Amino acid sequence: MKSVLEIVRQRALELWTKEGILDENITVTAAPLTVKEAIGTPEGNDFPIQKGKEKLMEANFHGARGQAFTDQYGNYTGTLRQIAALSLDDNYHRAVFVSTMNAICRSLGMTRNTVHCRDTGPAECARGVFQYIDDYYGKGRVTIIGFQPTLAQAVSSGTEVRLVDLDPDNIGQVKRGVLVEGGEATQDAIDWADMLLVTGTTLANASIDLFLTGKPVLFYGTTIAGAASLMGWNRYCPQSS
Repeated sequence: MKSVLEIVRQRALELWTKEGILDENITVTAAPLTVKEAIGTPEGNDFPIQKGKEKLMEANFHGARGQAFTDQYGNYTGTLRQIAALSLDDNYHRAVFVSTMNAICRSLGMTRNTVHCRDTGPAECARGVFQYIDDYYGKGRVTIIGFQPTLAQAVSSGTEVRLVDLDPDNIGQVKRGVLVEGGEATQDAIDWADMLLVTGTTLANASIDLFLTGKPVLFYGTTIAGAASLMGWNRYCPQSS
């Protein structure tokens, strides 16, 4: 049985082949961004990228930019055929593929909002998240996968929330008014919830299969932009560009 990431790659490969770009002599480069380049100076200093835990990889394809959060980063240059054939067995290769896919989907006009918001963007994003959830999913208990400070604070102010994160520095701590639980609580937190608010980074770290359980899922962030378009997933990322 194929993983979700493999299905996404298959659809991306079909798209690239259909568009006639797979065999073109095109180079796509992904390079890690500094904190300042990635998110500017947002309100608060507890974003994962500010702690050095993750960086944004960025691919540029015909002037269109696509990004992916990862904890394994570096530069990569290759053709689309080479990138499509990468072994998706580590976070670095997955980030190269995902950021590339996002850039191409942006270039083809299939998706928007592929570049992370900056400065006051995260706070502005959070101001609308609870209303968005209420409008599309109704009132209910929400499990958040991945610690995004302003989203956690905003959602927990309006409903019951559980938050699961894999950063050992966060686990067991109360962050923005929410107790952060570790990975061992994932299944229980999913079962408890009426809906899931899931970071797009789960695509790049290959944990996304855990959260497509049939329960309502809203993804957030730029990392999952292209995949959301290819797969028809709902995504919340209003302040990205």
